[in-house]
Amino acid sequence: MQPPLIAATAAGAVLLGAAAFLGVRKLIFHMIDRRIERFQSSLIEKQIYETENMYKQTRGWRHDYRNHIQNMKILLAQSDYKELDSYLDELAKDLLTVDTIIKTGNVMADAVLNTKLYAAEKMDVRINVKANIPKDIRISDVELCALLGNLLDNAVESCQKLPVGERFIRVFIGVIKGQFYMSVQNAAGVVKKRGGGYLSTKRNGGSGFGIFRIDRIAAKYGGSVNRQSEPGIFATELMFPLKKDA
Repeated sequence: MQPPLIAATAAGAVLLGAAAFLGVRKLIFHMIDRRIERFQSSLIEKQIYETENMYKQTRGWRHDYRNHIQNMKILLAQSDYKELDSYLDELAKDLLTVDTIIKTGNVMADAVLNTKLYAAEKMDVRINVKANIPKDIRISDVELCALLGNLLDNAVESCQKLPVGERFIRVFIGVIKGQFYMSVQNAAGVVKKRGGGYLSTKRNGGSGFGIFRIDRIAAKYGGSVNRQSEPGIFATELMFPLKKDA
């Protein structure tokens, strides 16, 4: 076989091998995406159900408002101050539950935020949330919830490893400079890095499907992911362009 022919054959084999590798890699990524999406969709359905129950409680409290006022007037007229005080304590507990419901303008995002952050509060994590989700975002509700779910799961897991007094999570979601912006900051211990990226806090020390999923969604919509760490804090910021007709 002539040298030029041998070189051409070798080059063709290399190209075929590279194409096969890229094809298999793309297929694996697609399969991982689908598996994660199915798993997270089932979790989101549960979270929506739980949040709808909280909304029903809010509507129920409003519906019973007049009855509560009437009952308190009766107790006041009877000078039954002890019973009135007890009644007010019960109402205060109900109202506290109603007031803690986070409303972003997106029901599915509300489901994730309320479920995850309620669990964090039960672990004595200090929560600070300011969130308003516009209707003209490009990413789907399922993908939005996947982002929030993964970010908050990582934040809660990081807080779990720290003493109670050091635990905190801060969430900001809104529009900044014409872009859809999400930021999650949380208390963190030692943050591990490999190369130019951060490693997951999962016990196996790998990059984790969560980080993979976040990066894939950002890339799909021309968004950007910025992860930063300082002593005692870890932050993830995401920016997405809004719809062109917004």
